[in-house]
Amino acid sequence: MPSQPQEQKPVEQGDLNVLGGALEVCSCEPMTGWFRDGHCRTDPSDLGQHSVCCVMSERFLNYSKAQGNDLSTPMPDFGFAGLKPGDHWCVCAPRWKQAYDDGMAPPVRLEATEHTALQVIPLDVLKTHAHQGIS
Repeated sequence: MPSQPQEQKPVEQGDLNVLGGALEVCSCEPMTGWFRDGHCRTDPSDLGQHSVCCVMSERFLNYSKAQGNDLSTPMPDFGFAGLKPGDHWCVCAPRWKQAYDDGMAPPVRLEATEHTALQVIPLDVLKTHAHQGIS
């Protein structure tokens, strides 16, 4: 289920991606991120650590639903249209790692994945799943 929007904090110049560069926008359509500002940024209030910018696949959406986190079913009461393959979305770092361990991890946009994801997922693992398409 999508998280509730949190009070937005401004994007800071120091927000870094896993490659050490400036954190890029993951998606504004659909709007994603813990702060619902399009960035996969976290702070201590984000217990799930929504820091990994992923490109959704049918396989991952089905996997996530089977794990109890249905990202594809629309939830109009929450302003959530549901995700479809090809959408970009901020995923919790531990959930992505779990999907990786189960052989189900979706592609990752490294430039839009916050550096804090490295506390959970090694960079070399993220690089093996780097999205190769057009951002």
